[in-house]
Amino acid sequence: MIRALIVDDEQLARAELQALLEATGEFELLASCANGFDAIKAINEHQPDVLFLDVEMPVINGFQLLSMVDAERMPQVVFVTAYDEFALKAFEEKTLDYLLKPVEAERLALTLTKLKHTLQRGQVPSYTTPELQRIPCCQGRRVKLVDIEQVESVFTDISGVHLRTAEAQLCTDLTLKVLEQRTPLLRCHKQYLINLAFVDEIQLLEGGTASILTRSGHTVPVSRRYLRQLKERLSF
Repeated sequence: MIRALIVDDEQLARAELQALLEATGEFELLASCANGFDAIKAINEHQPDVLFLDVEMPVINGFQLLSMVDAERMPQVVFVTAYDEFALKAFEEKTLDYLLKPVEAERLALTLTKLKHTLQRGQVPSYTTPELQRIPCCQGRRVKLVDIEQVESVFTDISGVHLRTAEAQLCTDLTLKVLEQRTPLLRCHKQYLINLAFVDEIQLLEGGTASILTRSGHTVPVSRRYLRQLKERLSF
């Protein structure tokens, strides 16, 4: 069975596609998500084989969502869209395939054939994704999108990944690796990223480590492994 995830902000579209997938007898539907934020959680949790992804969604669209997925967890992607111009861009982004709404069973069968061949070959998906401009964060029942320029530092602990701004500390479902690779944030420790624009002071410590004091007064550790690149970036 092919492990699948549906992401579409339209409930009817999700239900119709789910019925078509189930009718093939080839898919195990892991989850059906109404927005990109829930999709990130589901991808991290379930690690599906294929993502049936709506292109045009509010807040986080399909292309932006792909920028938020760790490359090691990236599933095969089939864009589902009502707009031909987006379908053409899907090919430019080198996704596996695309389906035009309303999805037809015959066209889905062609996608299934292509998907089976791709999975059998063990082909690893690799998509061109833009740098992240905003990071989705949990805030109660709301999702707050934080501009990269507002982020002082990011750290991970047993409870998850946390963003610090001058005003708040927020949680995100994006991994530290994604944030390091797709934002200007610099790795300074295995558990920390730092925004160099917010560095106020650096204290060099014994053993080749250091400590950063941010403009808002937070302390961020610098391990020996990453101190050299920090010095190079700040020219000291």
